[in-house]
Amino acid sequence: MKPSLPANPHHIAILRLSALGDACNLVPTIRALQRRWPQARITWIIGKGEHSLLAGLSGVEFVVYDKSTGIAGMRALWRELGDTRFDVLLHMQLALRASVLSLGLKADVRLGFDKARAKDAQHWFTQHQLPAHPNAHVLESFMDFARALGVEDDRLEWNLTIPPEAYHEARLISGEAPYLVINPCSNVRLRNFRNWTVEGYASVIEHAWVQHGLTSVLTGGPSPLERDTGVQIQALCQPGSVINAVGDTSLKGMLALIDRARAAIAPDTGPVHMANAVATPALGLFATSNPHRSAPYQWREFVVDAYPRAVRTYLDKSVDDLAWGQRVRHPDAMLLIKADEVIARLEALLAHTAAEGTSDER
Repeated sequence: MKPSLPANPHHIAILRLSALGDACNLVPTIRALQRRWPQARITWIIGKGEHSLLAGLSGVEFVVYDKSTGIAGMRALWRELGDTRFDVLLHMQLALRASVLSLGLKADVRLGFDKARAKDAQHWFTQHQLPAHPNAHVLESFMDFARALGVEDDRLEWNLTIPPEAYHEARLISGEAPYLVINPCSNVRLRNFRNWTVEGYASVIEHAWVQHGLTSVLTGGPSPLERDTGVQIQALCQPGSVINAVGDTSLKGMLALIDRARAAIAPDTGPVHMANAVATPALGLFATSNPHRSAPYQWREFVVDAYPRAVRTYLDKSVDDLAWGQRVRHPDAMLLIKADEVIARLEALLAHTAAEGTSDER
């Protein structure tokens, strides 16, 4: 007989290893669980980089798994949790590696995605699946786990921990004048194709500097592609209009930079969701992925959405013809986004949030 989902769980496990943006989108689910069961223990099995971003999250015990350690790392994690039994395991990672990892965890019941959302046969590794939720945003898909356990209060709350030293790091980079954060590159991986042009970013930086007196701070990881992109953008900009901090921040420092920024601009990548999580106005640039699924949740109306054009141009279809979440894997898709579109959305975003001012006190 299939075990029932617990009515009053005492120890909840969450299995979600990656990525940075998804980890940010999951936090409201944790807060909803904490509001419903404030005495329950919550253990989050998480990736190494994601943990460095979310370390200190209140009421959460983290167990870090470094996927580069392979099966040896799995065995080490199983030994670490060998004496721990969970009332329920929320299996939120759609990857075979994570499902194999889940086999070594002790849980009374395992809850995963419904078949329509499950990939890599995840439903084979769980006893309960979520109710169907067609065309759900990633954040809503995570919140469905709390709803499946009976949580009704699903309002959004993050309260991420940013230590004083991270704000100090941010101030050393940005100074005290108002600024934008621009994270020009997404993750460096095969057939990602989410990056916009250096010329486009330079045009936006020029506009923000001339029209609003806003310096732009470039952020990103230390990969050669990201560093080179930052150098190329800076070379096209007026002196003083841009600060190139690509590869030069910790993740907490980047989060602090974003938290203090007037707004953040990025393609479909972690920093645009980090902005969403700290209530910084976020402008997402989308052509290869569907913003209705993965835009910064609270700023969806301000995205630049070239996804329908990319679907027509490179797949010869309409969005309605595609499976939910299908990407346009073409290297020229982001070229469909024009600088004038981004500038217009930035103007709308700045006008919408003008009454809020900046957050220089942080």
